[in-house]
Amino acid sequence: MLSKTQFPGHYIQGYNATEVLGEQVSQFGSTCFAVCDPFVHENLWQHYDKTLTQKLKVQNETFGGECSDEEVQRLAEKAGAFNSEVVIGIGGGKTLDTAKAVAHALNVPVAIVPTLASTDAPCSALSVIYTPDGQFKRYLVLPRNPEIVLVDTKVISEAPPEFLAAGMGDALATWFEAQSCQQAGSPNMSGMKGSVSAFTLAELCYELLLEHGYEALCACRAGAVTPAFEHIVEANTLLSGLGFESGGLGAAHAIHNGLTMLEQAHDKSHGQKVAFGVLASLIMTDRPAGLIEEVYAFCESIDLPTTFAEIDLEGVDHEQLMTVAQRACAEGETIHNEPMPVDEQRVVNALIAADALGRARKERH
Repeated sequence: MLSKTQFPGHYIQGYNATEVLGEQVSQFGSTCFAVCDPFVHENLWQHYDKTLTQKLKVQNETFGGECSDEEVQRLAEKAGAFNSEVVIGIGGGKTLDTAKAVAHALNVPVAIVPTLASTDAPCSALSVIYTPDGQFKRYLVLPRNPEIVLVDTKVISEAPPEFLAAGMGDALATWFEAQSCQQAGSPNMSGMKGSVSAFTLAELCYELLLEHGYEALCACRAGAVTPAFEHIVEANTLLSGLGFESGGLGAAHAIHNGLTMLEQAHDKSHGQKVAFGVLASLIMTDRPAGLIEEVYAFCESIDLPTTFAEIDLEGVDHEQLMTVAQRACAEGETIHNEPMPVDEQRVVNALIAADALGRARKERH
């Protein structure tokens, strides 16, 4: 099997990086269509408009809330009418995925500007498409990665700290899922084999989380940009993005997709649901007890969920868990990249056990 490793064209990170946004984007065109999440549109747009309009003709549009086929079509029509030569996405993960899909629809370059370090979406050639009411629908695999990913750590530090923690929850899955793909010989997101580089970066992502995650979250709570904070922003955004896309996905993200089927969990972030998926997947795949202890302790240290109650599923019944498992085990899902057969009952048992262990640890502490 051939191996394939994918990278964004340019990755720029640092304090006040926004100051060079217009200069960087103008390399790819003179007119740009900006997809902004509502918070950016209402509170931060002037910050971005100043740098962009020095070099470009700009139109901005507020993101509607879900990365759905309907929203992509709406925005693509507006961007096309503007004759946009570049699309820019500014905001959180779903905003960025939508901007990538809009650029793909128009066949123009895309610049990605995350305002949160809450997911590994920014660097990938992938958009996760949901239904308008928030249920997972499919992965849209794109022909190329973003031309630019620009991460202003001053902006990231001003976001609520729980978003940084959620990003660590998403990044937490990276090494375990890539390792599963490596062991099983399963393909990465391109359909080819992962490379040594991808697996090494995925492992580095996990190492940085353990070494700097708690310190970075403390810095974020204080509004300080420190070396540890920079390391975790890079782990959440770049290393996790490279690791999942070129290493491969496994059970944790499939379980996340299953959890989106339960309406009561919709208010929980992608990273929170992925983190719980990691715990269930480690139990399901019979990982060493010491490793499971290490991951639970890490989640507890940065307030990631370890129980059903913490993802708003207290009192969830067997029928609902089976709905989660059926979606997680659907044909073509990444759970089948694991190095052992997985079925729906095994997923249900793992979810129940992950919650039970999380509750027992809380009672013990």
